[in-house]
Amino acid sequence: MALARKLLRVNLTKGTCVEEPVNQEWVKQYLGQRGLATKYLTSEIDPKVDALSPENKLIFTVGPLTGTMAATGGRYSVVTKGPLTNAIACGNSGGYFGNELRSAGWDMVIFEGKSAKPVYLLIENEKAQLLPADEFWGKSVWETEGGLKKKHQDPQIRVSCIGRAGENQVLFAGIVNDLHRAAGRSGVGAVMGSKNLKALAVRGTNGVSNIADPKAFMAAVKAGKKVLADNPVTGQGLPKFGTQVLMNVINEMGASPTRNHQDVQFEGARKISGEAMHEKRESDGKTHLVTNQACFGCTIACGRISRIDENHFSVSTKPEYWGASGGLEYEAAWAFGNANGVDDLEALQYCNLLCNEEGFDPISFGATVGAVMELYELGVITKEEIGFEAPFGSAEALCKLAEMTARGEGFGKLLGQGSKRLCEKYGRPELSMTVKGQEFPAYDGRALQGMGLAYATSNRGACHLRGYMVSPEVLGIPIKMDPQATEGKPAMLKAFQDATAVVDSSGLCVFTTFAWNLNDIQPQIQAACEGDWSMETLLQMGERIWNMERDFNLAAGITCKDDTLPPRLLNEPCKTGPQAGMVAQLGKMLPEYYELRGWSVDGVPTAETRTRLGL
Repeated sequence: MALARKLLRVNLTKGTCVEEPVNQEWVKQYLGQRGLATKYLTSEIDPKVDALSPENKLIFTVGPLTGTMAATGGRYSVVTKGPLTNAIACGNSGGYFGNELRSAGWDMVIFEGKSAKPVYLLIENEKAQLLPADEFWGKSVWETEGGLKKKHQDPQIRVSCIGRAGENQVLFAGIVNDLHRAAGRSGVGAVMGSKNLKALAVRGTNGVSNIADPKAFMAAVKAGKKVLADNPVTGQGLPKFGTQVLMNVINEMGASPTRNHQDVQFEGARKISGEAMHEKRESDGKTHLVTNQACFGCTIACGRISRIDENHFSVSTKPEYWGASGGLEYEAAWAFGNANGVDDLEALQYCNLLCNEEGFDPISFGATVGAVMELYELGVITKEEIGFEAPFGSAEALCKLAEMTARGEGFGKLLGQGSKRLCEKYGRPELSMTVKGQEFPAYDGRALQGMGLAYATSNRGACHLRGYMVSPEVLGIPIKMDPQATEGKPAMLKAFQDATAVVDSSGLCVFTTFAWNLNDIQPQIQAACEGDWSMETLLQMGERIWNMERDFNLAAGITCKDDTLPPRLLNEPCKTGPQAGMVAQLGKMLPEYYELRGWSVDGVPTAETRTRLGL
């Protein structure tokens, strides 16, 4: 097996670090990363546990292709029970940290309990120790990473840590590595903060050498890289424009949620698009975008390096932001921009950098601000409560709310609980654009029927990456599907969800699937790993992972009643664009989806399904 076959169990209560062998029978069933770590979590905690209690566990994990020469083989995941949703949470991140953990010789680090005082974990190959983090507690992500490298006199140490948002229990706090890559959703950073765990600092020099069939692996990797290079999305669009290539495309087809989903087209989208990032500013004659950037082993390089206007109102006092990396990507640009009616590119970039620096999810934050702005315009929330005016379109209010949320001060403390809790507090729960408590990403479930079904059935709450139906409904990958149609969507979604579980468990980036299908990925896994990893085995494994996550959520109290969408999407039609008049037709698709999954009419896996999948 290409995994190192060992994990590190860290008991924060006792202050101990103990090496254990990885359960090889579970590896045969779940491969690694998302699948294997979820198996460990669901086997070791009570699904009803308070996500922020010491009884919850936090698992950092890599896949068998992490740290190898496979294109995009730099991923790692953080698996826990999420405080935002009370459902299974799995945050996936790129950058260089995953490779470092794999090169240090570890497949997984399981944190349990809670430290009495702030600590960080230092891993130097086989050596692991918990050290005091008092000097870093209360510091930002950027201060913590720089401080740890300076303290240990090693600029090559890779750091994954929380900022002040995680410490302050912002329920959508993330865990950030390499300054601006993040396991960003569902509040994994809040769980880390609840354990008084500030950071993991890792130095690994062992490399990855246990590839089952090196010659076959190199051939499969070479073939895969050619497919990525030749594809117009992974070879051209993403390198040039990043994920921001989607801004104008989604907006023009009338699928861009605007002003808290009141509309599906944003008149200011062009000003905050990927194309706009290439244009010179009037203020200084410079482009917003400097260059693209790649994560470890990535041949796509969709990351952004940006420069921000130092004279803009939001950043004039933040010189460290002027030439910072971590440029806008599509989901963040939408969440700060379209969701709130803000078309100020510099303000959006400022909020994006603040999310990176302090460690909180830009999607949930921006979408929650959208709910706040609607409540403000309705007169439900007042200027006196917030401290300033906050109508749709106010870049100043957006930036101030980001700062308050990062610090956990004033109204920002309530905003940091997410839109579900905030809207419930003000007696307007229907204005929270969430599924299972997690805010929507940048695609409207009325305009794209398959995405609506994907949101409703996602195991981690509203999420585009668990079953990216934008591919067939917008991009025509692997086939073109009418975005307004419901026929065929349940079967396609199930296939996407199962395949994504395989990708997430391998150590690869899901963006490869714009060009690859499992026929490109399977040979790489088979050559890297011992045993049978045929297409049939992988597809059944993906299905097994999805059902295991479903079982956990059911035991946690999340039922078929939670497989739904907000009333606005079910009842209020799209107002403009090609999808005008459409509502989410969830009722037409959900029963078929349950049947294809082998679940009862109540969304519970049947005994036959459980037996077939070995659950």
